[in-house]
Amino acid sequence: VLENQDLQDSIKPQKVEFHSLNFNTTLHWQPGWAREARDALYFVQYKVYGQSTWQNKDECWGISSHVCDLTHETSDIQEPYYSRVRAALAGVYSSWSLSCRFTPWRETMIGPPMVTVVHSNKSITVKLQAPRSPYRRKRGSKISMTNYYDLLYQVFIINNLLDEQHRVLVYEGKDKVIKIEDLRPGVSYCIVAKMYVPMLDRSSAYSSRQCTVL
Repeated sequence: VLENQDLQDSIKPQKVEFHSLNFNTTLHWQPGWAREARDALYFVQYKVYGQSTWQNKDECWGISSHVCDLTHETSDIQEPYYSRVRAALAGVYSSWSLSCRFTPWRETMIGPPMVTVVHSNKSITVKLQAPRSPYRRKRGSKISMTNYYDLLYQVFIINNLLDEQHRVLVYEGKDKVIKIEDLRPGVSYCIVAKMYVPMLDRSSAYSSRQCTVL
């Protein structure tokens, strides 16, 4: 029995955490500390905070992976969720490892916008598109993250003559098309943008650079 108890403890999953980007939500964990733990199989359950019964996640029942997609299970984005994982090896089951509480609306990270740049001789027109969630409208198109939050675009310009690292904020607001004027012909400029969530005081990462020479 003692050996079983040791095995149970040594294969118990560690660091059970939700990761979420634009409501694409996965549960991640690390294997137990025993060397044999790499051969363990994992079982995932989830529930809404306050519910008494745990639900099995069928696609993550007896898996060897250390990640489980719970996007569909956490689609009520204002609700707080928990998840838990246990491991099994050689007929021995570990106890459950519990995640922290996870509320998608508060905790999902918002991705950067898509940026398209069109130039003329003294100006740059920037077209912006907010990231989309995994959830779909009845007609099938994915719902924009702007449906869930009051989002602002932040647009920065980098003048490559001056300093590659120096980003100047040139626009903050909701317009999807903006024009940056009075720029110098023959100079290389790059544009990057972020999404900003005023209510949570949080920003996305920067978009990839879109560069152009006027």
